[in-house]
Order: sequence, then structure tokens, then C-alpha cells
Amino acid sequence: MATTFEKPATADSERRFFLIMTSIITAGIVAGFSVHLGMGRSTFAVPLPYHLHGVIFFTWVALFFTQNVLITKNQVALHRTLGMVSVVWVPLMVAAGVYLMFVVMQRTGGPFFFAQNTFFFSNITEVLCFALLTFAGLRVRRHTGWHRRLMLCGFAVLSNPGFGRLLPLPLLIPYAWHVMVFVVLVFPIAGMIRDKIRLGHVHPAWWWGVGAIVAFQIVADLLAMSAFGTGLVEQLIAGTPGAERPMEAFLPPGFAM
Repeated sequence: MATTFEKPATADSERRFFLIMTSIITAGIVAGFSVHLGMGRSTFAVPLPYHLHGVIFFTWVALFFTQNVLITKNQVALHRTLGMVSVVWVPLMVAAGVYLMFVVMQRTGGPFFFAQNTFFFSNITEVLCFALLTFAGLRVRRHTGWHRRLMLCGFAVLSNPGFGRLLPLPLLIPYAWHVMVFVVLVFPIAGMIRDKIRLGHVHPAWWWGVGAIVAFQIVADLLAMSAFGTGLVEQLIAGTPGAERPMEAFLPPGFAM
């Protein structure tokens, strides 16, 4: 494992890199939701679980960005203190994320450009993957190289909804969800390329991060495609407005971008 000791020049360079990556992800998340709100595709006129979910997740985005700013400014003590919030906040995010999936599935059936079974299982495994990578990063926080990379991989997973709103997903049916997963993988892949150029090798934390993201998506796909998974989704939405749309992704009549 990498140690906590780094050469000053290397440490400053790494801190800047991770701040830049965090800034890009944060901007993508904010832009995605803001653009949809501005275009009238999103609204604040939704049930309470949506608002709670938004507050909880955007608080994490703000916290993660702040943490990277603090470490770039070498305010390590405050960085560590704020880091303790993660112990409570990450489980709260998992609970809010999973609960909202049940609400969305029954209320609308999910976005039309996603198959319902893919949307349901992928969202749940995604938030679990985020939690796993984040807690893994916290566990190895004394080993800076591992900590930074695993935490960024976890944060990248959360970019899915933000960047997804900036993509023409209806035109990407039936691959819309998996295109978003590829966008998530761009960030650890960029980290791998940087490591190879600057350090001469790829830090193993990137492989663990990428492996976890891919593995969790494979599990989601297997569940979604199984008779068990499809049946579970059908049971969940039976008798609700969510059952009024097809299980598979589709384009509504008269749809236009």
C-alpha cells in the first residue's frame, strides 16, 4: 500500500489533480440537474422523498468538494474532522437512495428511456457500490494513495444522474444506462492514465475501483434479466401508475428532443 508520506511536489500535484476531477464531477452533477430544471423537465412539485433525497445527496456533493479543497490547502485537521460525518451520512444516502427507487417505480415507473428492471436494480447496486468504495476509502485513509483514489471512484459513481441528464439518453435506447456507466468510468480511467504518465505505473486502487463499478453493474444486469428480477419489479409496481408503462425502454408517442 501507499504510505502517508509523499514528496512535496508529488503531493501538491496529486492534490490539484483530485481537486480538478472532483470539480468536474461536481459541475456535471449540478449542471445536469440545473439544465433539466431550467428546461422544465424537472420540477420541485414532487413528493417529500424526492426532496429529502436531493438534500441528502447534494449535501454529500458539497462535503466531498469541500474536503478536496481543504486537503489542497493543507488543512488536514479539519479535513479529518469533517471526514467523520461520512460514517453517518453514507448509510443515510443508501437508505434514501433505495427508498426513493421504490417511490419512483410506483409513481412513474422510471424514465421511459430505461427498462424498468434495469433502472431499478442498477440504481440500487449503484448506491451500494458507492457506499462500498467510500467506506473502503475511509478504512485505508492512512494510506493516502488508496484513500484518494477509492474515494474518487465512489464519488464518480454519483455522477451518473448528473451527466446522464446532459446526454441524449432517449436516442441511446436500449444502451442508455450502460452509456452512463461508461461516463462514470471515464474518471478512474483518467486517473489511471495520469498515474502511468506521472508515476510510471497504475495505482492498484484504480483497478479495484473500476472492478467494483463493473462488477456491481454486472450483478444488476443479471438480476434485471432474470425471471426473479423481472417478477419482483412487476410485483412492486402492480396496481400503481408505474405499471401503466411498458417494462422495456420506449419512446412515447410524439416524443421530440
